[in-house]
Formats: sequence, structure tokens, C-alpha cells
Amino acid sequence: MTGPREQFKPADHPNDHFLMTTVVGSYPKPKWLHRARDLYEEEDRNFDEENFEEAKDDASRLITKEHERCGIDVVCDGEMRRNEMVEYFAHRIDGYEFNGRVKVWGHNYFDKPSVVDEVEYDQEWLISEYEFTSDVADSPVKVPITGPYTLASWSFNEVYDDEAELAYELADLVNEEIEGLVEAGARYIQIDEPALATTPDDHAIVGECLERIADNVPDDVRLGLHVCYGDYSRIYPEILDYPVHEYDLELVNGDFEQLDVFKDDEFTKDFAMGVIDVHDAEVESVEEIKDNIKKGLEVVPPERLTVSPDCGLKLLPRDVAYGKMENMVQAAREIEAELDAGELDVAAVASADD
Repeated sequence: MTGPREQFKPADHPNDHFLMTTVVGSYPKPKWLHRARDLYEEEDRNFDEENFEEAKDDASRLITKEHERCGIDVVCDGEMRRNEMVEYFAHRIDGYEFNGRVKVWGHNYFDKPSVVDEVEYDQEWLISEYEFTSDVADSPVKVPITGPYTLASWSFNEVYDDEAELAYELADLVNEEIEGLVEAGARYIQIDEPALATTPDDHAIVGECLERIADNVPDDVRLGLHVCYGDYSRIYPEILDYPVHEYDLELVNGDFEQLDVFKDDEFTKDFAMGVIDVHDAEVESVEEIKDNIKKGLEVVPPERLTVSPDCGLKLLPRDVAYGKMENMVQAAREIEAELDAGELDVAAVASADD
């Protein structure tokens, strides 16, 4: 399962080699969008849902074009309509309810939902978001969607026998949503499973969920899996059996200490490697990012390397996020040119069996 990758290469791409550049998903929201949400949630303000929807539309247009302006090959709208990666979906799934916020770390709180009845697909989650973004964008659009295992793991389960049973039921709902996205024209869908990195012993459950999701996905639709901030040695190489084309993994924040994990067994899928740190407010130089990209070429050849941030950029100042993306794109284009000129001697690390 190598993936339909070439469809995302721009017709006017400047180099023969192609290191696809993309983003993981979230991006800093304009300050006025936060203000619009506050006004919408204040009962005594004359700021209704129509006004709030217009604000989200404007933000989505703005950020989609901001992604294109810095040269990203496959864009999204920075998740301008989403407040949080589990809460957003739980509000749209029958069977969930909310009972207040819980403390997750430090001074951070999460409105953790509870499953109080059998989960059912009630309304579309991302189809209208995709259609809007696709109409705005001149570039291909990627759709990030929270995976069923994380939706189950980061919720209170009051109905199902165990977390696995809940995850499988949610996988069927995610499958239904993805079928709708594909029908609407989506050709690049990223399933976010950050909970896998925190409970890696459940990788078989995630695999079963992905089997249920991928079963009806056409061959020309690219499926990616994003996993961040965990011990990859506990899930690799087992995850290579998942029915996805690409793995999007965080490595910069850990100073690439886990890179060797992916060399012991041949990395047989596409590798979307984080090359900029989303937890550092300093914009990396083009040269620094080029060095990071070269680390990815130790794992896979150029035709299977995707260049991206470690994770979503939403916690950074917006000018910093843009600067990081702009330098990331420039670094990728320079590496491509060096590959075209034969200035880089690149060979993916051989399998440990060789």
C-alpha cells in the first residue's frame, strides 16, 4: 500500500523530485475569531449563530490562503471551526454528553465527554468544512479527522463493556463520515490517533479500527495516520500492517532520538516526518530544517518522504507559525533541487534482514 501520492504534485512544480509538504491540522486562530466566539457565547450580546458562522467562514478563507501563500502543497483551513479534537466530534455524535471540564495537566482543562448511550451517526462532521475549504483553495485539501481509538480513550465510557468495543463502534461512524468525505471529493484523509502513543499496547485495537475504516476507501484516496509524542518502539514495526499509506510522526521535539527505531525494520510505507518543532516559538532556519529533512532520507527515499510540522501549530503565535511553514517549504524545495543536481547521495537504510 504505497499510496496515490503523485496526484498532489503541482503541475508547475519546480523540481523533478517531490517532497510533499503539508500541515498536520490545527493553526493559530485569528484573535478576532476568539472574540467572535466569546460574543456568541454571551447571552446578552446581539451576536447570533449567523454572525458566528460568518466569522468562521472568514477565518477559514484567511488561513487556507495563508497556507497557500507560504507554498504548502496540501493545505487545510487550520481547523478554524473546531474547538478541540475530541469535543468537536462528540458534540456531533449521538450518545455523548458533557458534564463539565476535567483537569488534564498543569493548568489545562479538557471538556471530557461521557458516552451515556449507544453511539450513532447523527449529522455530518466535516463534509461541509471540506467542501467550503475545497472551494476556497487552489491547492489539494487534506482532511484531518480524530480517530475512533482516541475518541474512545479520551471519553468516559458508561455504556460499553470495554474501551475496545466502544472504539469499534466509533470506527463504524468514522467510516460513514469518510465515505461522505470521499463522495464530496476528498482525496487525502488523515486519521489522528494521539492516544495510541500514550497506550501503545492497544495497537491491535487501533489496527482493527483502521481495517473497518479503510475497507470501503477507494484506491485513489490517500489515508494517513498521525501519532504524536510517544514511545514509537512499542508500536513499530507492528503499525506497518495498518491499512494506511502514510505515517505522520513527531520527531523534532525529541531531537530525533527515536529516528533509529524506524531503521531496525524497513519502513515500507510513506513517512510524513515532523521537521519543525511546534512547541518552540523560535522559527527554525532553512538550513536547520534542511538538516532535519536529510534525517528523514535516512529512513525512506525521497519519493516516500512527506515534510510536515511535528503536530498542529495552534499554540504558537501566528507570525511564528507562518514563518516556520514558509521556511519548511523553502527547505524542501532546496533539498529537491540538490537531489535533482545529484548533490545529495541518498539511500534509505536497508532492512535489518539484508
